[in-house]
Amino acid sequence: MIYTIENEFLKAAVNDRGCELSGVCSKQTGYEYLWQGDPAVWSGRSPILFPIVGRLIDDRYRLNGVEYEMPKHGFARKMDWQLLSREEDMISFILSETEDTLRRYPYRFDLIVTFVLEGRSLRVTHTVVNKNEDVMYFSFGAHPGFNCAIGDKLIFDEPETLRSEKIDLVRSLRLPETFPCLNNETTITITKDIFNEDALILHGIRSRHVTLASDSHNRTVRFDMGGSPYLGIWAKPGAPYVCIEPWFGVNDSTEVKNDFSEKDGINALPPSEIFTCEWIAEFSD
Repeated sequence: MIYTIENEFLKAAVNDRGCELSGVCSKQTGYEYLWQGDPAVWSGRSPILFPIVGRLIDDRYRLNGVEYEMPKHGFARKMDWQLLSREEDMISFILSETEDTLRRYPYRFDLIVTFVLEGRSLRVTHTVVNKNEDVMYFSFGAHPGFNCAIGDKLIFDEPETLRSEKIDLVRSLRLPETFPCLNNETTITITKDIFNEDALILHGIRSRHVTLASDSHNRTVRFDMGGSPYLGIWAKPGAPYVCIEPWFGVNDSTEVKNDFSEKDGINALPPSEIFTCEWIAEFSD
């Protein structure tokens, strides 16, 4: 079911299937900022990545000596979430463990996502609750896709010197090699070939925000990455959108780990404690 929220400036839609943001529209101009999920290109719009980001080696991991199977980006994006609360400009959903998730991921959890319109901004807050008596290991990522055109730019707050992870295109795993993206620069230009080798996976970013802008119009999306340690930037090559993805975790490398707790970028949440992260997108007409 699709739910809508709105304020004076924006109207947003959220699907309880996957708790996926499905639209963010300017009420002044009617412009839709969010990619609308063309299945011939990429059917997603803004999937939630939990309890892993990206792909595991052979889609499997070991935890405390037991092997489990987990699909790419986890299971949260494919599940039906429960409506938790709703107001005119706010909506919140919750996902908890099921018998099926426990077979794939042996932890009890609550995952709560809240969408709030604040003026010309959308704030999305994610809360993970550990309901176990042991430390819970997980990764989390957001994956919103915004409409854009080839030649548009992603502009960081301040000059960055960054290298991207290189991806094995067959197994979707990180390779030991990296390649330069920025050298004391602020701007990444979206070209038709920039994602031929899959996503840019960046870390060590100094800026808090990255802004999607164009030379052909005045619309912008100023994106607050929420202090995430990794940023994925991706689209299907040549497609008219770009995903700006704050990640608290990362896909596996080709290096085999003995236990899920050793996974690169993994979060360790103590019993009964809460992890919170958020992103904010400010939309300008």
